[in-house]
Amino acid sequence: MSLPIRMIVVDIDGTLLASPNSAISARNCRALREAQAAGIEIVIATGRRQAYAAPLIEPMGLKPETVFITSNGTVTRTLAGQRIDRFLLPVETALALCPALRPFGTTVFTFDHDGPGELVLESVEPLEGRVSMWVEANRPWIREVRPLERAFDSGEAPVQGMVCGAVEDMRRAEEWLVESELAGSIEVHRTEYPSRDLTILDILPPGCSKGAALRRLAKQRGLAAEEVMAIGDNWNDLEMLEFAAWPVVVVNGAPDLVELARRRKWEIAAAADEDGVAQVIEKLLAGRGAEAVSQSVVNTTSVAVYPSGGE
Repeated sequence: MSLPIRMIVVDIDGTLLASPNSAISARNCRALREAQAAGIEIVIATGRRQAYAAPLIEPMGLKPETVFITSNGTVTRTLAGQRIDRFLLPVETALALCPALRPFGTTVFTFDHDGPGELVLESVEPLEGRVSMWVEANRPWIREVRPLERAFDSGEAPVQGMVCGAVEDMRRAEEWLVESELAGSIEVHRTEYPSRDLTILDILPPGCSKGAALRRLAKQRGLAAEEVMAIGDNWNDLEMLEFAAWPVVVVNGAPDLVELARRRKWEIAAAADEDGVAQVIEKLLAGRGAEAVSQSVVNTTSVAVYPSGGE
C-alpha cells in the first residue's frame, strides 16, 4: 500500500502561472491553502529569485513558514524569510564564465541580497527585445557593469548565473558548457519555451537543482519519496519530478518533457491556464476525504458488530 502524500512541491512559471504577466488564479490559491489546511506541506520551487517570486506568492495566503526553493535550488527560505540553506557559485568560477558565455548572449549574475545590484549584467539592451517583461519587472534590482568581470571586485560570490537566447543557440551553449573544462565546477539547467523560441540556461553551483533542494528538505522532514508529489512543466523541474514518487507534468509544459512523462507513465495534468495544479490537488483531497469516510465506516462497523457479538 502506498504512503499518503504529505508534501506537494509546485513550480511557478508555466505550472501555477499561465503567463509571466498574469496572476496565480484564485482556484490554484484555494487548492493550495486547502491542502495546507489538510496537513500537507506545500513547497514552492522556482527558477526565480525570492524578490521576483514573492509578489506572486505572498497574496496566496499560505502560511509564513511555507518553504520557498528559489534560484533553481541554490537558496531555500521560508516565505517569512528564514534561511534554510544557500549555495554560492565561487568567484573564480563566475569570473571564468564571463568570457566563456559572451559568445552566446547576455550573461546575468544573481547575488543573494535585496536592492540594486542583486542582478548584474553588462547591458539590458540585448534583453529588452527577448525578455522585455523580465527586464521591466526587475529594473529596480539591475545594475549594469562593464566589463562584467568587475562585478566581482568586492569578492562577493553569486548564487546563480544565467544566459538566454533562441532554443537551438542555447542547446549549443549547454552542450559546450557540459563538455568544457568548467563542467566540473557548475550545474547547468535548461528552461525551454519553444513557442517563444526562448531558452534560459541557469548556471549554478555544483550539485544544485530543485531536486537536490527537495531531497534535502524531505530528509530534514523525515519524509520518504513515496510521500512527495512534485508538479512542474519544464526541464529545470526534472530532478524534483524524478525524486518524487508522485510526479505530475502539466500538459502545456516543454513538449519533449511532456512526451518523457507519457513514456514514464507520470500523471499529465491539465494546462496551467486551466488550473491544472488545482485539479490535481482537488482530486487528491477528494480521495483523502473518501478514504477517511471509508475508514470511518469500517471503524463504526467494527464497534457496532464485533464487541456486541463478543459479549
